[in-house]
Amino acid sequence: MIRDRRARIVATLGPASSAPQTVLALAQAGVDVFRLNFSHGSQKDHQNALNAVRAAEGVLERPLGVLADLQGPKLRLGEFEGGSATLADQDMIRLDLDPRVGNATRVCLPHREIFAVLKPGIDLLVDDGRARLRVVDCGPDFADMRAIGEAQLSNHKGVNLPGAALPISALTDKDRKDLAFALRIGVDWVALSFVQRADDMAELRQLVQGRAAVLAKIEKPSALGHLDEILDLCDGLMVARGDLGVELDLQEVPVLQKTLVREARQRGIPVIVATQMLESMRDAPTPTRAETSDVAGAVYEGADALMLSAETAAGHYPLQAVATMNAIIERVEHDPRWPDVMDAEHGGSLEDDATDSMVAAARRAADAGSTACLACYTATGKTALRLAKRRPLQPLLALTPDVIVARRMSLIWGVEPRVAPHPDSVESMTQMAVQTAAATGLARPGQRMLVLAGMPFGSPGAANILRLAYVPR
Repeated sequence: MIRDRRARIVATLGPASSAPQTVLALAQAGVDVFRLNFSHGSQKDHQNALNAVRAAEGVLERPLGVLADLQGPKLRLGEFEGGSATLADQDMIRLDLDPRVGNATRVCLPHREIFAVLKPGIDLLVDDGRARLRVVDCGPDFADMRAIGEAQLSNHKGVNLPGAALPISALTDKDRKDLAFALRIGVDWVALSFVQRADDMAELRQLVQGRAAVLAKIEKPSALGHLDEILDLCDGLMVARGDLGVELDLQEVPVLQKTLVREARQRGIPVIVATQMLESMRDAPTPTRAETSDVAGAVYEGADALMLSAETAAGHYPLQAVATMNAIIERVEHDPRWPDVMDAEHGGSLEDDATDSMVAAARRAADAGSTACLACYTATGKTALRLAKRRPLQPLLALTPDVIVARRMSLIWGVEPRVAPHPDSVESMTQMAVQTAAATGLARPGQRMLVLAGMPFGSPGAANILRLAYVPR
């Protein structure tokens, strides 16, 4: 199962897609990483879904990644008499900590930390921005709000506070339990929601202790002021455009997407573009033309992966959604202008140190001749990351003795990870790379390939050997 594309596909499992035969079909259609959304479903559901992924992996004989997406804090209104209330433009309503059922004049907002940061003039968004309330007066346990436009409010609708950093941890008690469970069953990546500051990622890393790679979801504008510090603590990044689009002006989201993709590429960490990529395919067998262009745009930007959410978790056409995304990616990557556009999206120098210079030499050598593929031997995945950072046009075969490392690499742009024995010499390493490239069809008899590795074997990122090899005729 070799992909005829470099960008990877992440698909969310849910009621529409968690059956073992469906998971296998999704992987065959093009999914590289499966997302377990801990905002929905039970731990048993997620255990069964992961088991289905591992079974599909065995059938396909290629590593498949599993991403656990933690829910994060959910800030919600309390309950209303009759379940809802309607405010006309300029109507007033009080938010407070009183747990009693509310009405059109007051309702509970059971989050003291929100009141701690409110000030007159601040807007509070309800139900993904469908209702806007503005603070007129506030205190440590109340806020008098004016409706800006008509506001339809109902039980437990979500609340967003644009531009404000809330004094709460990104990890709730539920998240901690879900995290412990996810690590116990052996997920490969953990995504943290509601990241606002570097401390959030530091807390996650401390709990994970290297048992999975960690990824920050950028969905809060407050994270943008601490982006460098957050990225210092990340193994990957997700551009969560849905939540960003609630708290930012919509016209800012495409610009921010490009910025985040570029920042991740500069650092050489995988970046996922997520949310509403083929949203109409929840209910239709084909996407809109605008959605097709949206997916293509992320490929031209050089994003490592594109994510399907409700399309595969709860939609009527999960297989078609994956096949459609796969087809769009393949078409863009066959555009002769694609490499130039992708490189133009990446600013700045990539020459960081001696190892990167060796990786750069491998990229230049591959482009200078008719190289079928690049191969690297990696104990931790760092050499594969360094090569993928260069966006080589040749397939990148990454060999590792560790199946956990192989699964994590399934998220990386252009990387075909495979498990292979630990080599005992440069010669055995080269032979192993040639044999695997031939067996997988990445290189045909007589074609040349470049093999990158480091001595001593097992040293993280120590790429210091570049060998030219040919597949025997």
